[in-house]
Order: sequence, then C-alpha cells, then structure tokens
Amino acid sequence: MRPPAKRIEIRPADPDTPTIRAMIDAHLAHSRETTPADSIHALPVQSLRAPEIRFWALFGDGVPQGCGALKDLGDGLVEIKSVHVARTARRRGLARRIMLFLQAEAAKTGNTAMALETGSELLPDFEAARALYNSLGFTPCDPIPGYGPDPNSVFLHLRLDPHAS
Repeated sequence: MRPPAKRIEIRPADPDTPTIRAMIDAHLAHSRETTPADSIHALPVQSLRAPEIRFWALFGDGVPQGCGALKDLGDGLVEIKSVHVARTARRRGLARRIMLFLQAEAAKTGNTAMALETGSELLPDFEAARALYNSLGFTPCDPIPGYGPDPNSVFLHLRLDPHAS
C-alpha cells in the first residue's frame, strides 16, 4: 500500500482525462461486479460530462485518488454521483473528505438538500458506504427523481443549510 499523501486537493476535473477515466472505469467495474445489472446506476464518463453535473477529483500529491459529482435535480436538490476512492487509497478517510466537500459545494451554491442512491442491505459490498452516509446524517427517503423502487437500492437524503458555508 502506498503511504498517505502529504497534500490533498479537491478540484474540478474532466472525467475524460486518462488518469481520471481509469478511476471511473474502476468505479463502473466495481458496480458490475457487486450489483445486479438492472440495478446499476453508476454513470459512464460521457454522462458525467453532462451540463447538469459538476465533477471533482481528489488528488493526493498530484495523483488522482478519488472523485465525486453533483447532479442538479432542480428545486434546490442535488444528487451525489460517482463517489469513488482508488483501491490503493482506501481506509484514509478520503471518501468522507469527498462527501464533506460535496456537501459544502452544494450548500454554497444555494441547494437545500442532497440525495443519493446506493446499494441496499442485499448488497454487502456497500456496507461501508451506507455506514459513511449514516455517519454524515443522511436518512432514508423514497426513490429520488429518475429512479423507481428497487430492492437492491437504498435512497438517502440530507437537508442542507445554504447559509452555513
């Protein structure tokens, strides 16, 4: 395992950059390996470049180690998409850093709530993600716009204070 990065930076990025594309490809491969095909909601690179999506990468000492995105759903609601940390950089709190960054960005731009979809209890590979979201105050909700009920999915919601940032 690589030693922890000394300098961590999160900045806007193009998901089609080769090193970041490789991370998105790993994220998609993980989805295919752990989720039934009709329950995969991870976005490919081209979808992450859509105008309603803002995408960031987390860099450790200049090397991409994680990513996350916000998709504008309108009416003050953003969806968290594509939170991923490279396998070699896991267990260092980077997913939490990405989530807190996304929360601050969403609030800073006037949004009042965040929502996300992740694997349900039927998919044990998503246990760590569910625990992280729970620790950040996300609570279960009905399917968010663009989704229907799915036993392999859990939908989570977090109210934001747009004046807090």
